[in-house]
Amino acid sequence: MARLPRLIVPSQPHHVIQRGNNDQQIFQDAEDYRSFLGWLRGAAKTYKVAVHAYVLLPHHLHLLVSPSDETGLAQMMQWIGRYYVPYFNQKYGRSGTLWQGRYKTSLIDADKYFMPCCRYIEFNPVRAGYSGDAASYPWSSYAHHAGLQADSLITDHAQYWALGNTPFQREAAYIALTEQALTPAEIDTINKAVLKGWPLGSDKFKTELQNRVKRQVLPAKRGRPFKVAG
Repeated sequence: MARLPRLIVPSQPHHVIQRGNNDQQIFQDAEDYRSFLGWLRGAAKTYKVAVHAYVLLPHHLHLLVSPSDETGLAQMMQWIGRYYVPYFNQKYGRSGTLWQGRYKTSLIDADKYFMPCCRYIEFNPVRAGYSGDAASYPWSSYAHHAGLQADSLITDHAQYWALGNTPFQREAAYIALTEQALTPAEIDTINKAVLKGWPLGSDKFKTELQNRVKRQVLPAKRGRPFKVAG
């Protein structure tokens, strides 16, 4: 089934994934991770994209972001590639593309899926076996949300602020929330949405979104044309 055209809605959270070409490494040492985060920080500021959560893994990366307009996310990702790919190629004596095609993204229903998606992203290193716990992995936003280390890259989302009235309350609530592991079904739902470019949310959210943007946002049922409710 063909992937739908990318859907970007300003001021709404989007889950983004970018993989290395042929699943090759895109980060090989601490300098690579720091360099990428530096360019991400600059690009997010330049193109007005709020970064709510992230994780950088050896072969791929995840972001949870809210662009302020329809073009900022694409401009941010292009700008990062323009700087990071030449840096990586020169450092490791290689040439050509580093990424596996275009980045993929899924529009998120913040009320229902923002916090699960944040946890999905930050616990990726644990599920992949790169770390025994999220707090020990240095290249994610978990330390910021758990109150272990402030991260200037992060713009806290309203869903995170709703966890408590003070930083301590929010951090404690987030830690308690992450102690409840996502179910395999939740992980599969989040993963499929971003890989296929589907919006992630309730049926009501998807219907309202489709009518709002006046375009198809989910695969049409076989033999039935797409129609927007009047």
